[in-house]
Amino acid sequence: MPRADERQSELRGDSGELERGVEEKLRPGSLDEFVGQDALRENLRVFVRAARDRGEPLDHALFYGPPGLGKTALAHVIAREMGAPLRVTAGPVIERAGDLAAILTNLEPHGVLFIDEIHRLSPAVEEILYPAMEDGKLDLVIGQGPSAQTVKIDLPRFTLIGATTRAGLLTSPLRDRFGVIARLDYYPAADLVRRVRDFAEVDGANEIRAELARFALGRLEVDEAGFDRMDRQLLRALIEKYSGGPVGLDTLAAAIGEDRGTIEDIYEPFLIQEGYLDRTPRGRVATERAYRHFGVTPRPGVPGRQDKLL
Repeated sequence: MPRADERQSELRGDSGELERGVEEKLRPGSLDEFVGQDALRENLRVFVRAARDRGEPLDHALFYGPPGLGKTALAHVIAREMGAPLRVTAGPVIERAGDLAAILTNLEPHGVLFIDEIHRLSPAVEEILYPAMEDGKLDLVIGQGPSAQTVKIDLPRFTLIGATTRAGLLTSPLRDRFGVIARLDYYPAADLVRRVRDFAEVDGANEIRAELARFALGRLEVDEAGFDRMDRQLLRALIEKYSGGPVGLDTLAAAIGEDRGTIEDIYEPFLIQEGYLDRTPRGRVATERAYRHFGVTPRPGVPGRQDKLL
């Protein structure tokens, strides 16, 4: 048994290393361990096996959808399933074409390159990526003006995995070069088993069981519908302050103290998809299902309300 002072030292000075170790332990290591996204997992299982049998890298893959659904974890899983080294970066980090060239030329054969927020690549960087994805070649321009020369460098065959929350911002030429394009959907209630690493670490657990997941979700203020505190705050403001709407997005953002872009990109997609919120030309409207969730009687005219005929 470690002494109390040693334990405190671990939690303070070595917290970064400890967290990394726990995260690695709890991260899914295979497609079998990945929770949710059943149809996508089964398709990837086929694609991975076929690529391994051919001795080729997996086709370039693009994962899109709301944040927090496991796009990064899925990239790690694919690399492990392929037995390939993984290089992780992000669109905003790759500022110049030379940055991308340095990454690509250092990839190992059949390696996996994961680019998060790939929609934020600059046009100049994106142009370098096209021949690398399509032909396995890197076209570099050396020098300027009349003396400039184009140098072609052969690259090892690799797999690019891109992730984005804004698929509509991807250019067509980039999107068309991905062989696998998949949307990650919100998890149904039955799959709401999140990797709550901090609670698992404190509890000394190497795996998250249902009891620990329920306890952790309660501590994180996630309810049975999958709402977190901000989801509930948004819907309550809509129902209690604005009689269910319609209300403009800027007004709603000011009422709950949140950025309109965050509401639009992170909170609204889930609420709309699950039937708790409607977007209308006049503004946002709470549906009957939202009223029922909070135990409030819907007012006449609420979307989804079935009024009885007298």
